[in-house]
Parts: sequence; C-alpha cells; structure tokens
Amino acid sequence: MVLAFLADFRWPDLLGAVDWYTIIPPTGLLILTKGLETSGYFDVLGGRLSARFRHERALALFIVLAAALLSTFLTNDVALFILVPLTLTLRKFSRLPISRLIIFEALAVNAGSLLTPVGNPQNILLWSHGSLSVAGFIVQMLPLAVWLLLSLVVLTWFSFSKRTIEKHDNPQQPQWQKPLFVASVLLYLLFIAGLEWQLTGWVLLLIIASFLLMARPVLLRIDWSLLAVFIDVWLLTRLPVMQAHFDVITHLGQGQLYLLAIGLSQVISNVPATILLLQKVPPSEVLAWAVNIGGFGLLPGSLANLIALRMAQDRAVWWRFHLFSLPLFGWSIASGWLLLQLLK
Repeated sequence: MVLAFLADFRWPDLLGAVDWYTIIPPTGLLILTKGLETSGYFDVLGGRLSARFRHERALALFIVLAAALLSTFLTNDVALFILVPLTLTLRKFSRLPISRLIIFEALAVNAGSLLTPVGNPQNILLWSHGSLSVAGFIVQMLPLAVWLLLSLVVLTWFSFSKRTIEKHDNPQQPQWQKPLFVASVLLYLLFIAGLEWQLTGWVLLLIIASFLLMARPVLLRIDWSLLAVFIDVWLLTRLPVMQAHFDVITHLGQGQLYLLAIGLSQVISNVPATILLLQKVPPSEVLAWAVNIGGFGLLPGSLANLIALRMAQDRAVWWRFHLFSLPLFGWSIASGWLLLQLLK
C-alpha cells in the first residue's frame, strides 16, 4: 500500500502484476501439510525417527541431508512444508534443540535447491530465460551445490553435540486417522502433478472442496498469515530510485554483478533480485551462483528462511538464525567467488 504511492505504474496494471503462480502452490501445500499433520501420521513418523537415532548429531545430519535432497526435486518450500511439521513433532518424544534443527533445515533447502532448475523460483526464472538444458543447468550449478552442502555438513557437525537423545516416556502408541492421511497423500500427488501440468488453480479448488467435505477443521487450523510472505514485489521494480540506476547494471563487471546480486538478495530477497537483474543482464553462471548464495545471510535473503522460521513458532529463532546463517553467508561469498575463478 505504501509502495503504491511511491512507484511509477498504471492502476490497470496492478492486478496483472500479481504472480498468482507464486501464491497458489504454497496455499495448496499449507492445506495438505495441515491435513497430514491433523491425521496424526507425523506423530507416528516422529516416534520412529526418535527411536531410530541415538545421538543429536546423527539425527541433525540426517535431517539436513534429507532437506537438501528433497529440495532438489520438490522445490525448497515443499521440502520445508513436509519437514518442519515433522520436526516439531519430535519434541513429543524427546528433548531436542528443535528450533536449531529448523534453522538448519532452512539452510539445507537453500543449499540443495540451487542444484536443479526446478529447485527454487530463482532457478526457474534463470533457466526459462536461458538456453541451457536441464542437464546443462545442473552441471553449471553442481560445483557450488556440492561445496555449500559439504560446508553445511561441517557446520552441522560442530553445531550439534554427540549427546545421547533424552527420550520422553511415551507408553501410548500415537493414534492417527488413516482415511485423512490417505486422502491427503493422494491429493498431494495430484497437486504435484498439477504443478507439472500447470493446472494448480483447478487442483487447489478440488483440494479445498475435498477438505470442506471430509475435514473442515483442517482449514480452520491453517496459519493463513504465512501466505503474506509470498506477496509479489512487482511495485519495488517500479520505484523511480530503482529505475534510475537500471542502465548502470549493463556495464558492471563480473565481480560487481556478483556482489550486486548478493546484496540485492539480502534486501528484497533473491527471487525479486533475479527478476530485477534479468531485465538488464543475461542469465549467466555468475548471476545464478550469486542469487543462490544471496539466499543465505539475513532473513529476507530467501523466502525459505521466512517460511521455516514462521512455522517454528519460536520468537527467539528469528535472531538465533543469524548466528549460523551469517558465518555461512560470508564463507559462501568468498569461497563461491574463488571457486568461480578456479573453474574458468
């Protein structure tokens, strides 16, 4: 609302400026994840995970690698919508640093999702504007993905102790609703297929109708305010102060573009930064590496950070996140640029 009075645009353009494709997927995922959570199956799975691992460090490494793997082909936000609710159920079975685990899940999906053209929104944009095949894009991003994931594994190793997990006494077996679980899983698969076929709007209507009929309380328990982080930032690109400096971007060297893309990502998030820069520069390797590195650091760097911490339901997690993200951010900037130079 504030930007509407500062930006240069025509009012008829405003409705078309909303990227509904960005808003619809998380809406469906919120409903389906809440359906799985309400079914009680996360309690069953959480109990099995808690029983499977004896040490905090081993569990943390498993969760970090699972988050990174899921994000490569399910996208970073889908991976978080699955793993964060599951992680929250672990507190029912054992004493664990839950908030720290969620912080590392956010870092892991940023590192894992950068590998593929469908891992996150900025990669989808870069790939669609470029000429690389899926395999070519993966080859381009592979050195950075491997390096950052190894760096994150090392950080995880030192951030979680080898302390034995203290388990709660839970003699009763978790009760879960199998019909709701099966329906949620089937709708989940249908929704993923809808993403591929670009039919998400119709599938979302089917999901809402299904839950209205079989599990209306699910829709009432959803944190709808979480969708606020997906509001499109099209108006930012229409600010006169932004437009005035656009032409300079085309004359920047690789090092300057690298730092600009990372810096912009810290302020307006890496997806809007990608949209902004693609108007003036081609989807190069430097740009792809920079906007993905920009997902670390400060909270606004990536929507994945905001999604994970919003779901954590812990006020302290907002500042604790930076204790781990900022060191990894600084390391990623320096080592990422060095790696780029070595690969030339």
